[in-house]
Amino acid sequence: MTLVQHTSETKTPANYIAAEALEQALGNPYNEENPINFAEIMDLDEREVYPSEMIEELRNHKFEQYYVPTQFGGKLRNFEEFLALGRVLSRRDLSLAITDAHTFLGSVGVWIGGSKEQKQRMADAILAGRQGCLAVTERHHGSDLNANTMRASSHDFGYELNGEKWPINKATMTDILCAIVRTNDAPNSRSLSLFLIEKDKLAEGSYEHLDKVLTLGIRGCDISGIRFENARLGFEDLIGKEGHGLELTLKGFQITRSMCAGLSLGAADSALRSVLRFVDTRQLYGTSVINLPHARATLAQAYIDLLCADALAIFGSRAMQAVPGQFSIWSAIMKYWAPTRLETTVQELSVILGSRFYFRDEHDNGIFQKIMRDNSIISLFDGSTIVNLQAIGLQFKQLIKRQQKVRNQEAPFEEADLWNILDLEATQQDFDFNRLDLFAKGKNTALLGWESLRERWEVQRSATDSLIAADLDLLIAEVEEQLFALEAKVEDAKIPVGQTLPPAIFELAKDYCQLHVATLCIGGWLVNSDRMSPWLAEGAWLVLALDRLMSRFRPADQERLSRYAEGAAQHMLQQLHENHMFSLVPFQLARD
Repeated sequence: MTLVQHTSETKTPANYIAAEALEQALGNPYNEENPINFAEIMDLDEREVYPSEMIEELRNHKFEQYYVPTQFGGKLRNFEEFLALGRVLSRRDLSLAITDAHTFLGSVGVWIGGSKEQKQRMADAILAGRQGCLAVTERHHGSDLNANTMRASSHDFGYELNGEKWPINKATMTDILCAIVRTNDAPNSRSLSLFLIEKDKLAEGSYEHLDKVLTLGIRGCDISGIRFENARLGFEDLIGKEGHGLELTLKGFQITRSMCAGLSLGAADSALRSVLRFVDTRQLYGTSVINLPHARATLAQAYIDLLCADALAIFGSRAMQAVPGQFSIWSAIMKYWAPTRLETTVQELSVILGSRFYFRDEHDNGIFQKIMRDNSIISLFDGSTIVNLQAIGLQFKQLIKRQQKVRNQEAPFEEADLWNILDLEATQQDFDFNRLDLFAKGKNTALLGWESLRERWEVQRSATDSLIAADLDLLIAEVEEQLFALEAKVEDAKIPVGQTLPPAIFELAKDYCQLHVATLCIGGWLVNSDRMSPWLAEGAWLVLALDRLMSRFRPADQERLSRYAEGAAQHMLQQLHENHMFSLVPFQLARD
């Protein structure tokens, strides 16, 4: 792979070198001579064909090595790098990215709870090019995993498997599955266990594949199912302890939910890029569409949405290394906010594309329409929007109580963790799967570090343009005001014990997510501005980002937006024409 040379001003951070090299190796997806290109992607989508040749192309680049931790022969060492690699795929095709990444999803339970022998077994399978998947859902139970009925009965030889999993991504095309299965009838979370199932080790006739499901988007994916009848497994196929399947699955979701932000970012990047390619040349009313005020403002807002989601994903992936025990909260925020926000962003962009959005082969082979269809699924899998907001709501009291104690100096705060998360040049240790926890115990380093960020802003304020600094003063104060207001609302709220929460709590959870994203945007800029391009470094993007985020609580400030929107539009177009990822981090895309 050929590495791209940057100037010192736009030096690629260490965790992005592998992704940038893969990007260059795969080439520009608009170039039909490259193996993974938009024309071929759209042809497969129209015919609803599994992307076998494109998956084989990823094997040629040894992409599967990033699904296996380094200690077992792979290259998975941190999730900021993994996120960047995923964006390289998802900006080309979500069907491909989701399909291939499901091998990682199917292995996470093993990395978390498997024996050393099981981990090496899974590693050897993946590195040999075998495909994997996770089998969780059942036809009549959806996200209610405790209601699942597929059964593994204990026998002298091990276990006998009976039942059905549906719908499952790659159920038919996969070689090896991790399946969550009932092992007893206890009315609690200890009734489910996780099993490692290799199809080629099962007796003939003990399983059958179910038909492919016709879907709105990701049409090339193998969305199907699998049914087992008296399929025999050995005791060595049980992952972890019997009855620990739900715990292992939920911990695994903390990782995969977080990485979903990268899927949405890659898709939204290509959607915005496609629209910009259109409006830059499309003439209306005597000028190009890009010069029409409404279109230009909408595009600039979409760009700011991407930068906000970028901050959430990048610093969230770094937090996974630094504070994995908090990821029952961080992952829920990332999985809720990035997919839902960027899904709306893509819908808003369709208005600018006009009728071309509805034509399936008129502009860029119809890739925008495919992105819009495919992108809508991301907010559903690995836990829907409701599931993730509920995960936040159930821990609200502890989160708010901890925030108040830290602010009153009644509880310790590890400030080093905050800077480790936010500093893109800080070296992080390899990820430790054993540090994941089902509950955050009231900790969210981003919001617990609010006072530290305020102090840093007071120091950095004098080096910021006076007009931008004045606007940031007001906006940072607004974020703080809303944070305190949320604390008061949660204190007064009656949050029932159990799984059923009132609608008002879900709205408060959305507020919490908004403030979390705003805090990461502030902190990310404060710590890394000297490594950003000039327009990003000066802080104008942060003014726009915070105003956009605070518009959940009050109307957008149109006067403030008008001061900075043109700068956002120009920087967006600069990144487009220089073939840079729409990101806070310097990332050169393939030109040819």
